[in-house]
Amino acid sequence: MISEFSAALNQVATERGIDKKDILQAIEIALIAAYKKDFAKPQNNLKGITAKVDELTGEAKILKNGKDITPAGFGRIASQTAKQVILQQLRRTEEDSILEEYRKKIGEVVQGTIFRAEQKLVVLDLGRAQGVMPLKEQIPNEKYTPGMRIRVLVKNIQDIGRGPEVLVSRADEEFVKALFKSEVPEMSAGTVRIVSIAREPGSRTKISVESTDTSIDPVGACVGHKGVRVQSVLNEINGEKIDIVPYNPDPAKYIAASLSPARVTAIKIIKEEKKAIVSVPEDQQSLAIGKQGQNVRLAHKLTGWKIDIEGVEDFMQAAKKAEEELTKEEEEKEKKFKKRGKSIAILNLDKKIEKSLRHAGITTIEQLKEMSRKDLLKIEGIGSRSAEKVLKAVSVH
Repeated sequence: MISEFSAALNQVATERGIDKKDILQAIEIALIAAYKKDFAKPQNNLKGITAKVDELTGEAKILKNGKDITPAGFGRIASQTAKQVILQQLRRTEEDSILEEYRKKIGEVVQGTIFRAEQKLVVLDLGRAQGVMPLKEQIPNEKYTPGMRIRVLVKNIQDIGRGPEVLVSRADEEFVKALFKSEVPEMSAGTVRIVSIAREPGSRTKISVESTDTSIDPVGACVGHKGVRVQSVLNEINGEKIDIVPYNPDPAKYIAASLSPARVTAIKIIKEEKKAIVSVPEDQQSLAIGKQGQNVRLAHKLTGWKIDIEGVEDFMQAAKKAEEELTKEEEEKEKKFKKRGKSIAILNLDKKIEKSLRHAGITTIEQLKEMSRKDLLKIEGIGSRSAEKVLKAVSVH
């Protein structure tokens, strides 16, 4: 214990940048708790109890008002307690190191392997860490299965009660930006940049680009020879349509380009309202608006200008109606989903128990009601006492 304790103490102090005295204090607090739990009798007066650990030897003593009252056999418990505190500090050091590594990768695309895919959450192995991808960060209608290797954007490091975790995304606009940066050398060099992006994941994305070098066509740089660069991005997002348009400081030209692939014949700019009234040929009206108003909606997001298309009030109303119907349809789907069963979250079970159930694919009370005690015991992490707690919680719902 002598050299081992001293070496471990120095390692923790060095790696975590903590004063050795603070570590020793943490060990002493743990020793006092261990003494009170295993040796102190209820009738004993526990006031004035302190602990002292030798920095060099690791020898531990329990003191009461400065007098040594270390019980026989306490050395073994002291040794185990010290090791536990030090190992805990080392684990935290490792966790901090991993989180710092991925904190530096925020905004970058990394590759991961899916090892759990639930209805509302996908968990990936990123190498040194796990990545979590909630439903809102997934591309709609994209299928995720265990073992699948996918690329994701490191979006953030978050803590929602389960400890810090790496939040990843495929639906974020920054994911498309990062994909282009990895495919377009001119972006890495700084001669071409994405000015703005508007995305509806799984359906369509519009990006505007500009070049700081007049000899470089920013759109051509993003498309690549025979479309090879943009095709690589399209393959990664499963064919989601992408419109690449040149940025222009002239709002009329910028707005006209943003409505691609529709052809614009005239634009009236109302600067005070940041509004544009756009004219397009009759045969281009539905193209300018897009399915369910998507094209003009994305153009608005891309440019920041309100866009009214002349002579297409009926089209706009139809698009608005279609969008409302789509929203209503999504709400109905959500209602149906809720009817499938109440979440196990309302049972207020121990976090470890709930985690074990979710790992086993059990997310609703209705599923639990169909399970016997024997079924619960087959789940990893669920023991006899845990099973009883689950059954008891379910019985009152």
